[in-house]
Amino acid sequence: MELRTYWQILRRRWWVWTLLPVLVLALSLLTQHPSPAVHTASMAFTVGLKPEPKTGDYYSYDHYYTWLTAEYFVDDLAEVIRRSEFANAVSEELAAQGIEVSGLAIGAATQTGKLHRILNVSVAWSNAEQIGPIAQAIITVLQDRSERFFGFLQAEDAVVNLVDGPSFGVAGRSLRERLDLPLRLIIAFLVGAAIVFLWNYLEPFIRGRDDLESIGIEILAEIPKRRRWR
Repeated sequence: MELRTYWQILRRRWWVWTLLPVLVLALSLLTQHPSPAVHTASMAFTVGLKPEPKTGDYYSYDHYYTWLTAEYFVDDLAEVIRRSEFANAVSEELAAQGIEVSGLAIGAATQTGKLHRILNVSVAWSNAEQIGPIAQAIITVLQDRSERFFGFLQAEDAVVNLVDGPSFGVAGRSLRERLDLPLRLIIAFLVGAAIVFLWNYLEPFIRGRDDLESIGIEILAEIPKRRRWR
């Protein structure tokens, strides 16, 4: 079947494959509710240990092991922040300020990352008024209550320094939200086109020489369509 034949089939019942996407578009616009803005806060920390004081005349390796240990603590602290114990500590800090936020919600909204011994912490939150206090509570817990977590790691002398942030912003729409409506329209068009071709396949009418040849009838002559001469 030539492409021109496909187009003739689609054009014959154009209203099917055009009406379905229009209905999908109208229903999507009527039922779609704009998602709330997501506010973000990002911070960067350095984590280290206080160098051990020298108690004698010996080589201290220029604090090599102190730097090496700091790398391990960045890795461990990134995992600690993802745990419920840390989220509950942030929730307690917020409760002391009169802000009731569950530790479960804080844990779900907090993400961590590592880059060259720098610990990055980010928070995504829908409430613009709470994102600032949450970010500050995270900073406070890491700097002032670090022994609560580093005690598990046997590093009570760890020091956490804020080196960047908190920086605030608003996250854009996710890729899934941006592609949702276009994908619906494409699927609606494909379904409409499939209905048209199925309809054409099941109908018993003869519309061209291809239909006659498909049932074994030999064509002796063909009368062309009348053309208007100017």
